[in-house]
Amino acid sequence: MKYLIILGDGMSDEPLQAYDNKTPLQMANKPHIDWLAKNGQSGMLKTVPDSMHPGSEIANMAVLGYDVEKVFEGRGVLEAASMGVELKPGDLGLRCNLICIENEQVKNHSAGHISNDEAAELIHFLDEKLGNDRVKFYAGVSYRHLLVIKGGIKDVKTTPPHDVPGTPFRDVLPVAKTEAAEGTTELLNELILKSQALLADHPVNQKRKATGKDAANSIWPWSPGYKPAMPTLQEMFGIGSSAVISAVDLIHGIGVYAGMKVIHVEGATGLYDTNYEGKAKAAMDALKENDLVYLHIEASDEAGHEGDVELKTKTIEYLDQRVVKYILEETAKMEEEVAIAILPDHPTPCALKTHTRDSVPFSIYKPGMAPDSVEVYDEFDPRNGVLGWLKGDEFIRTFLGKS
Repeated sequence: MKYLIILGDGMSDEPLQAYDNKTPLQMANKPHIDWLAKNGQSGMLKTVPDSMHPGSEIANMAVLGYDVEKVFEGRGVLEAASMGVELKPGDLGLRCNLICIENEQVKNHSAGHISNDEAAELIHFLDEKLGNDRVKFYAGVSYRHLLVIKGGIKDVKTTPPHDVPGTPFRDVLPVAKTEAAEGTTELLNELILKSQALLADHPVNQKRKATGKDAANSIWPWSPGYKPAMPTLQEMFGIGSSAVISAVDLIHGIGVYAGMKVIHVEGATGLYDTNYEGKAKAAMDALKENDLVYLHIEASDEAGHEGDVELKTKTIEYLDQRVVKYILEETAKMEEEVAIAILPDHPTPCALKTHTRDSVPFSIYKPGMAPDSVEVYDEFDPRNGVLGWLKGDEFIRTFLGKS
């Protein structure tokens, strides 16, 4: 049997009073996702331990069965792997956002979803001005970049910028957790303030402001760590070969360490305008050559961070009609049976505009399996599913038949 996980990032939510106490999943027209729930078995999965921040890096690793409290080393190091940046012993890697600060407050975490070309120009500029033998900036995708500090100490409390829109930026600057990390913390804060001075009047930002767009007027380093020691999926679960499809460097990086083939799809943006059809086709092509495919769709998470309920609902409908529908049609034609799971990594409630660590609903469909009583896929009906409330590696083991 082949295995396909469809991950709708941040897809689950909380009831919204202005929408008759419904969630985007409940409001969306999604007959094909509901078909998976009605014809499969469902449950709830706790993807974020109480001791950890509810980031996509934590949650996606947990979906794949990793003991995140043991192996997680920060988001930046995962993205470094995706970018082909090899971290050496003592190298501290951090995710480095380009953000927009307005009136001394964090306006948004993405500089208005800055384009790849604009962002690359700014990151290369900062590397020329601030980079040295110890500090190096690497350009990634849109607002998501990488900062590497040789000899850096990871014991620094940093704040994900998507958690603090509207907050005075000085209130959430990096803070040393140990005396040994004070030098690293001072360097990070110095880089943030210097980046603001350098970016304020950069031509890229002058053009953005002239057209009514948010300026990318500050860097924001967070999630520090060293190169992780992660076993592959083959080592953990005996998976022969696997592949990951995403528009997000973070997910690609997890795939690298997990021993998965990383597949890039032209036109994959991570937003509502992503190439849904291209990603669905890539997933089906990958299933012909791999035992497990992890198809990650980011759009719902970004809509949640924007607090845009209508857009989040639309991204779920796009996932249903432009991805799941095609996959159900194509897997039905395959000689080898395909098990399909659908779930988010974590909730991203529109009312909060950030992640929570609440358990997420999942449905698993395998040809010939006896369905349970769940009728629709949302945040509530799967709570009555036969698979119950899972945690740790219980979901992936259940999906793969390894439990």
